Amino acid sequence: MEEDISIINSNTRNQQIKDFFIKYKNKIILIILVLVIILISAYSFDNYKTNQKKEISNNFYSTTLGYSETTKSVTVNNLVEIINKQDSTYSPLSLYFIIDNKLISDQNEINSLFDVLIDKTVLDKEIKNLIIYKKALFNADKAKENDLLKILNPIINSQSVWKSHALHLIAEYFYSQNQKKKAKEFFNQIISLENANLDISQEAKKRLNRDLSE
Repeated sequence: MEEDISIINSNTRNQQIKDFFIKYKNKIILIILVLVIILISAYSFDNYKTNQKKEISNNFYSTTLGYSETTKSVTVNNLVEIINKQDSTYSPLSLYFIIDNKLISDQNEINSLFDVLIDKTVLDKEIKNLIIYKKALFNADKAKENDLLKILNPIINSQSVWKSHALHLIAEYFYSQNQKKKAKEFFNQIISLENANLDISQEAKKRLNRDLSE
């Protein structure tokens, strides 16, 4: 008797499952299709990004390895194109190559390329802070006080590993402008930082003891 009841219950469950699939067949097929499309799209996008990365990499290395005075114009165009592709690896490297080899003399144009990296490119937080610092360093000789502070403020107002570098740059800027009170304030901030770069902290102490002790 119990065995018969068990068979009946089993048959009932099977029929219920069968009825469920018959009733919702179209919806189930649609859900499966959507999932398949999502998986294919995700794979295709990942494959596209991988191929794009490889293409950018090949372009960067062929451009930089082939650089000479006679290819300067082509080199600049290719590297600017890579920067505008907003690649996390090769866009910064392209700008550094331009700066190191003095391929663009227009400071405003260089700053615009810095802004592509800082404002538009998806980067690790500390990589972005490094690029901000490099932008400030690039502008330090000609920048006005407010402009330099505006560039460096995102780092100065953070706990970035580049904070001591930013403070040192602005401190030396004020010292070079003979604004010793402001310079001393920023040097003191460096030596009070818990995560200050050791070499920069030592340089700050030397500057304070040697030149700003009065």
